[in-house]
Amino acid sequence: MKKTVLLILAALCLKGAPAVADEGMWVPALLQSRIKEMQSKGCKISAEEIYSINQASLKDAVLLFGSGCTGEVISDEGLFLTNHHCGYGAIQQHSSVEHDYLTDGFWAMSREEELPCKGLTVTYIDRILDVTEYVNEQLKTDDDPNGTNYLSPKYLKTVADRFAKSEGIALTPGRKLELKAFYGGNRYYLFVKTTYSDIRMVGAPPSSIGKFGADTDNWMWPRHTGDFSIFRIYADKDGKPAAYSKDNVPLKVKKHLTISLDGYREGDFTFVMGFPGR
Repeated sequence: MKKTVLLILAALCLKGAPAVADEGMWVPALLQSRIKEMQSKGCKISAEEIYSINQASLKDAVLLFGSGCTGEVISDEGLFLTNHHCGYGAIQQHSSVEHDYLTDGFWAMSREEELPCKGLTVTYIDRILDVTEYVNEQLKTDDDPNGTNYLSPKYLKTVADRFAKSEGIALTPGRKLELKAFYGGNRYYLFVKTTYSDIRMVGAPPSSIGKFGADTDNWMWPRHTGDFSIFRIYADKDGKPAAYSKDNVPLKVKKHLTISLDGYREGDFTFVMGFPGR
């Protein structure tokens, strides 16, 4: 899968059964077929609470940071966390000899001190549509002398735009479509996305903490790092995506995560939601 596809990686751990787990990676829109099994292993929320197009759900608190990282929204005013190594480029962008934020860290003490990050975006997945039947009909009628249309991003974009027009899906500012072939072209899913481009840096620990262990620690467990950085999404006064402006305001998000102080116990159910590299 490409970086722009929101997936759930579920590790269903059984108490009393060391190193035993059922594992899989699923598109959230298809989670309904797995939810009963997940609930039998300890999941306490429904598939609708994880992915829904009719109400705010967990998918609305998980975003694509830049082009290949995951962010987690933690306040109703667009504050979100990502990894320090993901935010590294933005931290570096604002660092100088006088203000070496990579070495010393950075913390905005007010909204006015939050730093706009040129070129940085975050993207939400609004909807995931199964358009296999529609695409197959297009493949029957469109000219495809080499039989490779399903692999062509250019062709898939053409079909996505065609589908959006036929279904009345408005391409408002910030909204994008991405049509992806899954399972060797046996299924096609259309991702309806919204991208925000006014992203501001709020906080980051020193690299001695945030980058401790570097990539080795990033891919190992248990981890002993403070690998995080904090940013905020800004939008126009109507909550729409907009280029940076001093008049923009923090985004009033649909959903944000809350931090539990209760801890966890061995055998607790766990799943991870985000954007894998592939």
